[in-house]
Amino acid sequence: MFKGLLSLILWSLWFIFFAVTMVLFFVSFILIPKHYLNYLIRPISWCYCFLAGQWLVKENESPNPEGQPYLYMFNHESMFDQFMVAAYIPHYVTAVGAIEQFRYPIWGYIMKTYGVIPIIRQDVKKAITSLSKAEEALNNGISFLISPEGTRTLTGELGVFKKGPFHLAKNTGATIVPIGLIGAFQAKKKNDWRLTPGKLITRFGKPILKKEFENLTVEETRDLVRNRIQQLINPKRQ
Repeated sequence: MFKGLLSLILWSLWFIFFAVTMVLFFVSFILIPKHYLNYLIRPISWCYCFLAGQWLVKENESPNPEGQPYLYMFNHESMFDQFMVAAYIPHYVTAVGAIEQFRYPIWGYIMKTYGVIPIIRQDVKKAITSLSKAEEALNNGISFLISPEGTRTLTGELGVFKKGPFHLAKNTGATIVPIGLIGAFQAKKKNDWRLTPGKLITRFGKPILKKEFENLTVEETRDLVRNRIQQLINPKRQ
């Protein structure tokens, strides 16, 4: 009962702040070039976590923006993932988003204006088209954020990695940056509306350069990145 009551209070605060920031983003996206919006997005992303009862911290430094484009890959634990990463990436980065999100009036406009690429996961051909647009962005020097699992975990364990993101890496030669997200699953499980206050950790791994995977198959590259992310999540696991 206490957890439910606390969650109601936190969600109320969160949605008020969310509504205010949607108006702020709507105006800012019209006036400010999107490549400079990370200065606004980073502190707001941290606040999204904080107002949900989470203390967000970073372990290890994110890569130097001068080394772009980067292909950031992370484990998908909860709704907090995007905020945990966005709070600490010091440059413009785009991503893919479920097509359903683009149907929300203001949120959909913001995602589209920022350059997020819609994806229909249930339609393989259309999903491939979305990844082709992501490939184009990477070839133009724009960094990209993607979860190889494709959907949030239901157990807290790292799921199966899809091959699409690794075709992206192979086709573009973009440096892969593995990211381990810790605490998000405990904070908000996919099938539970309640929040559990705690600590969220964003852990950046060592960038994987093109020379490290250019002679590997897509499957071998996938396994390499999965192992790196697993080690970031749980360094003791071999």
